[in-house]
Amino acid sequence: MYQKILIALDMSDMREIVFNHGLSLAKQEKNSSLLLLHILSGEEENSPLPIPSDLKEMYPAAGNDLTLTTWKEQWEAFEKSGVQMLESYQRKAINTDIRAEFQQIYGSPGSKICKIANEWNADVIVMGHRGLSGLQEFFLGSVSNYVLHHAPCSVLIVQPDKQ
Repeated sequence: MYQKILIALDMSDMREIVFNHGLSLAKQEKNSSLLLLHILSGEEENSPLPIPSDLKEMYPAAGNDLTLTTWKEQWEAFEKSGVQMLESYQRKAINTDIRAEFQQIYGSPGSKICKIANEWNADVIVMGHRGLSGLQEFFLGSVSNYVLHHAPCSVLIVQPDKQ
């Protein structure tokens, strides 16, 4: 049923649950493959804030090379941790005889997930949901809501475990 499964991962605690759901789907179908996708975005929890066009907005004593260097180092560490996470999940999939590749790109998460799903001809997108509602969702937006309404294929939104 689902041969090309795109798993959209972020650095949240949900990533393991989301990956396991996608892997479970892949195990049900012979010759299935996974595309593990991480979108680098300043919107993601744990990411360094996007660098403002005017550093003095964020850092009143900023504007010097040290501030820019510090931000670049934080962003490079964030990128590296994303690749390490993707490589780890790729190994887990391959160890269960599931083909897996990964991509890490920069951009707006919702639109990039839909774009890559379309280009890769995904049968389904598996992704998590942060559980925002009401005003939080209105002001912060909802990546899962965007993908649900714009995806070129089916979407499985994995809910957080009930504690």
